[in-house]
Amino acid sequence: MITASVAELSRALLARRLSSVELAGGLLDRIDAANRTLNAFLTVDREGALTQAKAADKRIAAKTASPLTGIPLAHKDVIMTAGLRTTCGSRMLENFVAPYSAFVAEKLADAGMVLVGKTNMDEFAMGSSNENSYFGPVKNPWNTTCVAGGSSGGSAAAIAARLVPAATGTDTGGSIRQPAALSGVCGLKPTYGVCSRYGLIAFASSLDTPGAFGQTAEDCALLLNAMAGHDARDSTSLDRPAEDYTRLLKENAANAGAKPLAGLRIGLPREYFGAGTEPDIAKAIEAAIACLRSLGATTVDVSLPNVDYSLPVYYVISPAEASSNLARFDGVRYGHRAPKYDDLMDMYKKTRAEGFGAEVKRRILVGTYVLSHGYYDAYYLKAQQVRRLIADDFQRAYQSCDVIVGPTSPTTAFCLGDKTDDPVKMYLNDIFTIACNLTGAPAISIPCGFDGKGLPIGLQIQGDAFAEAQILNVAHRYQQATDWHQRVPASFAP
Repeated sequence: MITASVAELSRALLARRLSSVELAGGLLDRIDAANRTLNAFLTVDREGALTQAKAADKRIAAKTASPLTGIPLAHKDVIMTAGLRTTCGSRMLENFVAPYSAFVAEKLADAGMVLVGKTNMDEFAMGSSNENSYFGPVKNPWNTTCVAGGSSGGSAAAIAARLVPAATGTDTGGSIRQPAALSGVCGLKPTYGVCSRYGLIAFASSLDTPGAFGQTAEDCALLLNAMAGHDARDSTSLDRPAEDYTRLLKENAANAGAKPLAGLRIGLPREYFGAGTEPDIAKAIEAAIACLRSLGATTVDVSLPNVDYSLPVYYVISPAEASSNLARFDGVRYGHRAPKYDDLMDMYKKTRAEGFGAEVKRRILVGTYVLSHGYYDAYYLKAQQVRRLIADDFQRAYQSCDVIVGPTSPTTAFCLGDKTDDPVKMYLNDIFTIACNLTGAPAISIPCGFDGKGLPIGLQIQGDAFAEAQILNVAHRYQQATDWHQRVPASFAP
């Protein structure tokens, strides 16, 4: 059952063909064996996981279980978990133990999921390769000389290597979808505000979005069912009726014989299909689009004229918000404090110099600059205005299409160290994902092929606000017709 999806494991557990204790124990053994190679986990809680698994088995026996009860789970280490270390991949929080749990962690625990540990990540979620972690980079299970993607690289690698069937991540500029693409798994970024940010250690508050990783779109839908909901502790949390995000996935039996995507209009932005995308990726995306057409969808050309500005807009807004959010890490209240200093100001300086890595310092400096007197209007305010123009482009596009499809990343996984000396080259890996964060809209990345080097390729499906059920359905129908999501790296096959 190691390679089974969340949905398959749920059925096995509820039918009592498998116990949660057996499942958790087997996966914990796999984590112990594989983590020396992958560095996907920063904390493993074997004792806590087995205790939770025993409680899950009792719920199942009492017939009070939910579909997620007993399923092992990993949280990205930016999500607070009471009593467990929460490091954000940073020296600044190397020994910080969270005093309370994040909203999404609470919700998944309430659903009966079994937390096995916390996954590695780029420091404070700043990066596209998971090479910015204070604890070392995550390795890609398909080729351990390559990156797993970032910033949620640990979660993506753990799913790809079948160390856990489900994991959480956060997506600020593509940090769920991009590692999902590079690691060959499914990664869902919901609409901003659908999942509360309470207990999520902030990077860029207007962009950060908790989301889910799984082997399949159905897995992501099951996780979102538990994670979504209003939270009065988060002023950006949306108070809206609960949804069943699996509802469209269940309609296939009623429509047997019909083309499952009949009537669906897929938008193809010309800006997503130009120069800069690797040929193998372009070929795989074209094949995926052809598959979607065979399932009954039609395609229409759309234009997003301002989407090319997404990258510079993002790299003004996100560092500005990071500069403000990270001001709290000063050595006074929690986290690292420099051991030797002369006075309070010297303590601030030495603590932050020692506690933050190079990429975090770079973004703090850029953010402080664009917010400073004389530059706010020229940079930050202008970026927010262009952000509105990008959102308007998407609204016009959705008048003629239902979803937008394209590559998740312009490249497959690159070698460790290849782009660390060129930040701009690294930032370009998020060129197709950032717009969804600027607009707040949902998107999912799913596997759709491999390049000539055997590295996975991701297909991104975007929708308008609150269209999670629709994009999950499109992804699910594609996965029913293909088997890319079932492939397992040879080195980690059971």
